[in-house]
Amino acid sequence: MIPTLLVGDLILVNKYHYGLRLPVINTKITEGNKPQRGDVMVFRYPPQPSLDYIKRVVGVPGDTVAYRNKRLTVNGQVVETNALPDFLDEDSMRYFKQFEEKLGEKPHRLLNDDNRPAFVQVQPNFFGAEGCNYTVEGVTCKVPDGHYFMMGDNRDNSLDSRYWGFVPDANIVGRAFFVWMNFSSLKRIGGFN
Repeated sequence: MIPTLLVGDLILVNKYHYGLRLPVINTKITEGNKPQRGDVMVFRYPPQPSLDYIKRVVGVPGDTVAYRNKRLTVNGQVVETNALPDFLDEDSMRYFKQFEEKLGEKPHRLLNDDNRPAFVQVQPNFFGAEGCNYTVEGVTCKVPDGHYFMMGDNRDNSLDSRYWGFVPDANIVGRAFFVWMNFSSLKRIGGFN
């Protein structure tokens, strides 16, 4: 999720934002808010539900999401991006192209790596894979009911829905909204988009 979240960020997650669930059996007892495009969500990783993942909601049920030639479209509309100054990844000591994009109410930043291809090498054997089309240019998927299409903000270095499919509603843990500590940089403390 770089540049939105950095290695070492400790985050707060509102587990009730998307509805109250009973622990252990994970049964939803209140509806709460529906996930919206642009939300940063924590969820149980579909291929291995014992792991929690964090990604951005890009597609909601019924959406057609395409990521082709490093351009995101949702329901046929290109999600506009504005170029920002390059981002220095201090872990790899490399600069990446940085952009601002607006999926929901608020803009967020994302990274692209010119040295990585747009296509995804995947064996689509996940629920709803028949609604996806993989080409050398990228991927297009129709999001099934009760599922969400997730992507990381570090678009060319993110293991996300392009690879392992959709996140079912039952896997949602909560909405991430605040960095409460980063021992390497106290400046990181605060809310994020």
